[in-house]
Amino acid sequence: MKGKYIAIGSIIIICGLIAYKLAANKEELDTRKNQTTVSEVNIPVKVATVKDSLLEFNITKTGTIIPFTEAKALAPVSGTLKNIKFSLGSNVTKGQVLALVDDRAEQLNLQKAERNAAKLKSDLNTYTELLSGNAATREKVDEIKADYQDAMTQVNVIRKNISDATIKAPASGMISIKQVEEGMYVNSGNEIATIVDISKTKARVFLSENEVYQVRKGQSVEITTDVHPNITFKGTVDFISPQADETRSYQTEILIDNQSYSLLRSGTYINLKFLGGKSKKTLLIPREAIVSSIKDPSVFIVGKGKVEKRDIKTGRETGGLIQVISGLKATDKVVVSGQINLKSGSRIKISH
Repeated sequence: MKGKYIAIGSIIIICGLIAYKLAANKEELDTRKNQTTVSEVNIPVKVATVKDSLLEFNITKTGTIIPFTEAKALAPVSGTLKNIKFSLGSNVTKGQVLALVDDRAEQLNLQKAERNAAKLKSDLNTYTELLSGNAATREKVDEIKADYQDAMTQVNVIRKNISDATIKAPASGMISIKQVEEGMYVNSGNEIATIVDISKTKARVFLSENEVYQVRKGQSVEITTDVHPNITFKGTVDFISPQADETRSYQTEILIDNQSYSLLRSGTYINLKFLGGKSKKTLLIPREAIVSSIKDPSVFIVGKGKVEKRDIKTGRETGGLIQVISGLKATDKVVVSGQINLKSGSRIKISH
């Protein structure tokens, strides 16, 4: 009987020890869990204050340099080129002779046509005198007169062909494309050269619907390029398309005085700043504060050690700052670094 009590007592003691150990383990696990939770929610972040600033709304865009004018020199008549007076890269002036088409055959045709016309003119004078003395009929005189007029028309056509055999520059500029060589046969209308005006250039840029209503003809524009980083070119708005293209963009051209620089070549990518924009107070935040995307922007606002995710409406971007149209107020603090680990209600620790 005594052994029985001893066994029961041992079992009770063992159960008590097990219960104590389990309780101690639970307390330790709870402590570790609380420590882990605290570690997970105290997320280090960097913040910035929403600024109420005076912003000048100048539009900045990228565009391309295009020639001020581009003209095609065409062969007005068919024939063999016997003399070419230009080369690729030559500077030419409007009306300058570029090439000559062999016109020897036309010269012979002209001599023949002029002789025929001279004979008919003599016949016409003779028969006119005979008609005054009733020695010829009116019908004969009219017939010779018509033949003479046809002959003079032919003479004028041949003279025009001979004149057109001298191919002249249709505009001043530089030869950018040379299509022919001496001795080649060309047909009427064939292109022999392309001339671009390099004294002035244009920049072509496409504006959005919102931007185009803020730009006016004659407005000043600053132009910079990566190839000439230390030079700022001046330009003025020369043309604004009255109609949008299929992408709802409006083609706009800026006239640049390139005569004193001669540095801007067709096809060069450029940066444009449209000057004269209006200044007004607006809220600005760093670009880094935006989460999601610019089309659907949101930010994390700091308050009492926690953050709240809030959707906002943005406007223009300038110098790494984004205009905030709605959703924030001045002096709000927004997270600019560490957002990847945040959600609404997350506890934070501000680092500097």
